[in-house]
Amino acid sequence: MADILTTITELPIDEIEVVDRLRPVSEAGVQAIIASIGELGVMKDPIHVRRMKNGKTRLLAGLHRLTSARELGWQTIKVTCWRCNDDFARLMEIDDNLAGAELTALDTAVFLAARKRVYEKLHPETRAGVAGAKARWDASDIVSFASATAEKFGVSKRTVERMVAAGERLAGDEVSRLRRAPKPVALADLQVIGTLGPTDRYAVVDALAEGRAKSAGKAMAAIKASTGASPAPVDPTEKAFLDLMEAWKRAPATARRRFLDECGGDVSALMPKPEAVQA
Repeated sequence: MADILTTITELPIDEIEVVDRLRPVSEAGVQAIIASIGELGVMKDPIHVRRMKNGKTRLLAGLHRLTSARELGWQTIKVTCWRCNDDFARLMEIDDNLAGAELTALDTAVFLAARKRVYEKLHPETRAGVAGAKARWDASDIVSFASATAEKFGVSKRTVERMVAAGERLAGDEVSRLRRAPKPVALADLQVIGTLGPTDRYAVVDALAEGRAKSAGKAMAAIKASTGASPAPVDPTEKAFLDLMEAWKRAPATARRRFLDECGGDVSALMPKPEAVQA
């Protein structure tokens, strides 16, 4: 499926194509690499590239390293050059990011969903719903994608499943919008998004991207309230006030007097002070 071309160990940076990447470059990540190069004097790992059938060279893994080299004005960069197919190329990019990068929850979901697509293409017997004797025989020697990925990256199988569910449902434009949201999308948000149909998902993504909701759960609650599917959310202060008023009205006089004996000082402290009398 793949072979390393040992005769190619360094290439001109301008000859390396960068196309169809799953996530944009993080400026913070680039600056961290530049700082490391400044301290060590070298880039500790080569980038991985692919020699295409048309003779061109395309990046497989190491976009942040390549960008750092460009910003430093390097003319060439150390490479490990592969001859491989598209599936191997995509897995190389995904696993390099999952294993070595500081990914957001959103980017992790996108990468895991992409990894699942490639994994099931390479191992069709692991797809849900595959039937027949051959599928059962092959599957006995190959663990499921979620289990394999959980073991590879040191997370729980359930975490992988939840992240994948969200990553599979989000379209490219939705991912781009969520990346620009005022507040980073959390794992809890993705777990909600992973359960939604298209209409609700679009609305929740809009609310998060535009900063109109602090979480996917709150966005969904507001959507249900606006359609009459559930009561409108109550302001916490208003709810506390109403609860106090209800308790006061239901309490007998003896309980009210005891309350005032116990908490009268606190109530007085909260009362507005009378204005000073002008001389």
